[in-house]
Amino acid sequence: MAENEENPQNIESNPIFLNNLTLQSIFKYPILIQHLQSTLPSVSTTIQSPNRQHHSLDTSSSSSLLLMPSWSLSPSLPYIGVKIVTSFPQNSFRNLPGIHATYLLFDSITGKTLALMDGTELTLWRTSCISALASKFLSRLNSQVLVMIGAGSLASHLIKAHLSVRPNLTKVIIWNRTLDKARNLVKKLQEEEELGNVSFEHGETLEEIIGSGDIVSCATSSETAMVKGEKLKEGAHLDLRKWFTTTMKECDDEAIRRGRVFVDNEAALVEAGELVSAFERGVVLPGDVCGRLVDLITDEKIGRTSFKELTVFKSVGSAVVDIVSAQFVYQTYLHNKNL
Repeated sequence: MAENEENPQNIESNPIFLNNLTLQSIFKYPILIQHLQSTLPSVSTTIQSPNRQHHSLDTSSSSSLLLMPSWSLSPSLPYIGVKIVTSFPQNSFRNLPGIHATYLLFDSITGKTLALMDGTELTLWRTSCISALASKFLSRLNSQVLVMIGAGSLASHLIKAHLSVRPNLTKVIIWNRTLDKARNLVKKLQEEEELGNVSFEHGETLEEIIGSGDIVSCATSSETAMVKGEKLKEGAHLDLRKWFTTTMKECDDEAIRRGRVFVDNEAALVEAGELVSAFERGVVLPGDVCGRLVDLITDEKIGRTSFKELTVFKSVGSAVVDIVSAQFVYQTYLHNKNL
C-alpha cells in the first residue's frame, strides 16, 4: 500500500463504487484494529469534524437522517469525507435493516469525488473494531466468556472483533429480545469453520447470563437499561455504543457508578444516554470519566489497573474514525488493483 499513499487519487480518473462485498474482501479485523491503533493518535488532531447533523423525518416512526462530515488538514491524509445515514426503526417489521448509510470520499486538494462506499458496511466494521481496540486495554487478558446483547447486523461483527483481540474467549452467549434472532445468529456462527474452537449458545433470560460475562457487549437501540450494574461480575468489561438520541441507554446508573469509564471521544459526554442521565442525577460527574480511547493508545491514561475492577467503554462514533477507515479501504483497493 505504501506505493499509493503519496498520491493515490491520481490512479483513478473516475469515482469508484465500493460495495459491501468489496469492503468485506478488504477488511480483516486484526488489520483494521491495528490501522486504527497506529493512525488515530497522529491524525485525530488534524481532522476537522463538526457536530453531526440529526434531522427527524417523521415523529410517528422515529425515522431520521444524519450527516457526518470531516476533512483532514494533513498532507498525509488528503481527504474529505461525508457519511449519510438514514435510521428507520420500523424497518424491523418490514424485515429490512433499520439503518442504511453511504460514505462519500473526496480529494481535499482538488475537491474531486474519489469514491462512493457502502456506508453501512463501513460502519459495521469500524464500530466493531473500535470496541475491540478498547477491549485490548480494558478487558482482562484471560477473558473466556463473551455475552452479546443483541443479534442484529452489528452483533456478529462485534463478536468476531472481540475474538480477534481476546483469543482466550471460548464461549459466546447471545441474547436478544426476539429469541429466534439469537438462535439464528448462533446457528450462523456455528457454521463458520474459523470459529470452530468457540462455543456459541443463546440465552433465554438476560439476568441469568449477564453475570457470566467476562466481556459484555451491547448492540441494541433500547431506551430502557438492559444491563443492570449489580449483575455484572467482578472484573468484567462492559462495551456500550450509542444510537442516535440521549434517550437510548444500554445500562443503568449502577454500572456507570461501579465502573472505570472510558469513551471513544469527548462527544460521548453530551451524547451518551447512560452518561448524560448519570451526570444529571449526580451519580458521577463528567470529571469521573477516566479518558478517551486515544489516551489509552498513547499511554496517557492507564486502562485496566486490577483483575477485579469493572471497566466500561462507551462509543458514540465519530467522523474521524469514519474517514480513517475509508482511507484504509480506498488506498487498499487501489493498491490491490495496481498489483
